[in-house]
Amino acid sequence: MAVSISVLSSCLFVFVFILPRLWSRYQFNKKYRLPHVVPGWPIIGNSLDVPFPGGMWGVETARKYGEMYTCYLGGRAIVFLNSSRVVNDLLEKRAAIYSSRPFRPMCQDIMSGGARMLLMPHSDRWRNQRKIMHSILNNRQAETKFIAYQELESKQLVYDYMTDPENFHLANQRFSNSVIMSVVFGRRAAIDDPELKAILESVAVLAEYLFNPLKNICDAFPWLSNLPKPLQWWRPAGEAYFKRTRALYKGEYDRLVKKMENGTARPCFAVEVEQGAAKKEFAIDETEKLFVFSTLLEAGSDTSRNAITQAVAAMAAYPAWVIKARAMLDEVCGADAERLPSLSDREGLPYITAAAKECLRWRPFIQTGVPHMLVQDDEYEGYKFPAGTQFCWNAYAIALNEGDYADPMTFSPERFMDADLNNPLKGHWSFGTGRRVCVGYNVGANNIWIAIACLIYCFDITEDPDHPINTLNTNWEIHKEAPFKVKIAPRSQAHIELIKRISIEALTADY
Repeated sequence: MAVSISVLSSCLFVFVFILPRLWSRYQFNKKYRLPHVVPGWPIIGNSLDVPFPGGMWGVETARKYGEMYTCYLGGRAIVFLNSSRVVNDLLEKRAAIYSSRPFRPMCQDIMSGGARMLLMPHSDRWRNQRKIMHSILNNRQAETKFIAYQELESKQLVYDYMTDPENFHLANQRFSNSVIMSVVFGRRAAIDDPELKAILESVAVLAEYLFNPLKNICDAFPWLSNLPKPLQWWRPAGEAYFKRTRALYKGEYDRLVKKMENGTARPCFAVEVEQGAAKKEFAIDETEKLFVFSTLLEAGSDTSRNAITQAVAAMAAYPAWVIKARAMLDEVCGADAERLPSLSDREGLPYITAAAKECLRWRPFIQTGVPHMLVQDDEYEGYKFPAGTQFCWNAYAIALNEGDYADPMTFSPERFMDADLNNPLKGHWSFGTGRRVCVGYNVGANNIWIAIACLIYCFDITEDPDHPINTLNTNWEIHKEAPFKVKIAPRSQAHIELIKRISIEALTADY
């Protein structure tokens, strides 16, 4: 009798759980065809296989499976795009149907109150936020209102490098975050700024939830959001994060409102938003407004910091391009340390522009892009994709793809000395793609340009022979310590005197 019950139970399990799934898979395979599916585990797919960060994993997997391959992270299919050709064909040329986002019940609904533009589906709400950002952060605004902040912070940057070279990573962090804090809220940020520290911690937590499926089971298996709230064990952590993040940006916002009331507020994004809302140029509630601010701060802080840190690694590891760049800087700014480079020098220093673009290409700060989601069935080169399929550009794999770039391992600004030199979006995917391109890319590109120009002009940056830089596997994202060791020294006494002279303005500016 016991045997019969056991057999009956096994049969019931097969009929209830196994057969429906096999039938569903048969029907799916009959209708659709995805690129090579990377072998994974039952139910969880490849969730245990993708490390965080996943740059070199993506490179090796692309070498094995070619231009496109499919992973299952939880129950979701993600097609990785491993060449600029397929990224351009799908995410650029077909952006109208490849620009949405997958449902993320944890990161978007719980942790962001449904208000974070980065994770919003392609909707009217997303379009409204993007319109607001674009109107304020367009190229004209970036050139007329925000360059003054970047040039002031570049003076502080070279001072910090001169006085504390071992903590160059903190100088990069302070520069990047002080620029974006000035752009968004009209105030500077110090290295030990408590609000800045809280923002960085918030960004790090969100990144882990976004890119680490082991940390975020709910987004990996969205159907779990249908459980009764008391059974959603992840929810309290997400709700606590939302409250902390909202309070953090509400504090910054309240301080700015007081400055506006007493007439001391500086030109910045938040002031423009307040004025636009008052004139009823657009409608946006407070939570949404706060998360617009957070989106810009999060996008503009670590991205510029990482890119500048990577540029320092490239200066040390590939000195040939630095010699060439320095000769050009000396022609424009004087070989005897006459003045610091400024963004007004860009036309006369095209090689620095090319170097900034190469920095974005060489080691992408986002190692695998935030997935786009297809909103309707589509066909491409024999493949048939169902609506809901996610597509992710494999940033490291593309950067190291010899089909995209000659000698991709080498840092070579020459590759960008072409007709697209002055288009910050052409030749790499670091600012995103299609309708999801970062709206603040002009500010980011200017950050990298001015930092590279000033550092090369003022300092000799060389590799420490006892600590060679592993440019492929360095964890660029860490905050607490330098990700690699380099030797940094002012070029001459004249450069030391220049730094002392020009840094007075930055050291005394307080707003």
